[in-house]
Parts: sequence; structure tokens; C-alpha cells
Amino acid sequence: MANHFLATIALVALASSFAYASDPSPLQDFCVAINDPKAAVFVNGKFCKDPKLATADDFFFPPPNMSGLNIPRNTSNPLGSVVTAVNVEQIPGLNTLGISLARIDFGSYGLNPPHTHPRATEILVVLEGTLYVGFVTSNLNPGNRLITKVLHAGDVFVFPQGLIHFQFNPEKTNAIAFAGLSSQNPGVITIANAVFGSTPPISIDVLTKAFQVDKNVVEYLQKQFWWDNNN
Repeated sequence: MANHFLATIALVALASSFAYASDPSPLQDFCVAINDPKAAVFVNGKFCKDPKLATADDFFFPPPNMSGLNIPRNTSNPLGSVVTAVNVEQIPGLNTLGISLARIDFGSYGLNPPHTHPRATEILVVLEGTLYVGFVTSNLNPGNRLITKVLHAGDVFVFPQGLIHFQFNPEKTNAIAFAGLSSQNPGVITIANAVFGSTPPISIDVLTKAFQVDKNVVEYLQKQFWWDNNN
């Protein structure tokens, strides 16, 4: 009898593990739990409009103050690249659909610097020019492998979710790429800006030990990136 009881408990536990879905993927950096509903300002995603009030503009890009993705962007900046995001902030109808995209313009030797998307895998297609792209694996053995490829017009490359990756234009001519991302709000963490440009700054003691460099180097980098992030 005891064996039948234990077997039943085991089956119930197993069935429960399949019956309950996992938590939804986060759509913002964090969502602090709160008991007072009156103080609940943010949700994991967006509030939904009454479907009867939806219009074609809710599913359309560009908005009135922007040009379409057929228009080249100005890459006259220190990095020589511009990312034009099309996510739930630009198209409200993307809410809950788990997808977004971006146009990336590269000037001569332009760089989309090392960054991660904490909530999305990215698939990139090159429309014009040449790009040197790559990502770095996690710390697991063999850790921190750099995987790279030179892409030409028509080529496609995938960057796994959460891994540090980059795109660089090694030519004098411009390059254009489009990226699809598996989240309505993929997020982006530009590594240098996050580490050296945070507000307030990360302790110099932490950074000198982490990067094994002189304090003056860290101070110099913090000045560069803190200024970029706060102006």
C-alpha cells in the first residue's frame, strides 16, 4: 500500500511539473514585487489597449516624426554607426508578440561596439557592404571563445541571446544591415558604457582589480564614458 501511495505522489509531482508553465521572460530590467496595487505603476511588458480601439497606426512604423527604414541614417559620431530600433516603443502592436527589429548603418570603419541583448537572440542580414561580426561564448569550458565571420551582402549571422557581440565595417564604403530580435523589448547593454559610464560610477578599486590595470587608466576611461552617458 505504501509503495502505491509513494508512486501516486511521484506521478502527481511529475504531472505538476508539466502542468505549470514557467514564468514569462522578463521584458524590463527588473520588476520589484509590491503588495499595494495602488503603487503598481510598471508591469512586465505593457498594459493592453481595448482591441475595439486599435487602429492601423498601432501596427505601423514610422511614426510621424521619423523617416522610414529605407532612409540612410547619419553615422557622423565617434563610433561611426547608428542603430534604428523598431520595438514595442515604436510599434505598440508588437506588445506580447515577442519580436522586433533594427536597422544598423555603418560609415567607413564604423563599429557597433561589444554589447549584449539580455532578452533576445539576434539574427542579422547584411544588405550592403561588408561586416566583420562575432560573439564571445560564456565562461563555461572552453570559456570565452571568440566566434567571428566576415559577412557580405545577402549573408546572415545569428548572435545567441545574452552573449557579447559586435559588428564592424572594415571597408571605406558604407554598410547596412537589418537585425531581427526575439523580444518586443530586447534591451541592450553596451559593455564599455555600462562598466565605465555607470551612474554613480563603479568603485575604482573594483575596476582596477577586475581589469588588472593602473588606477589612472580606469579614471581616464570613466571620464570618457561617464561623459558620453550623461550628456
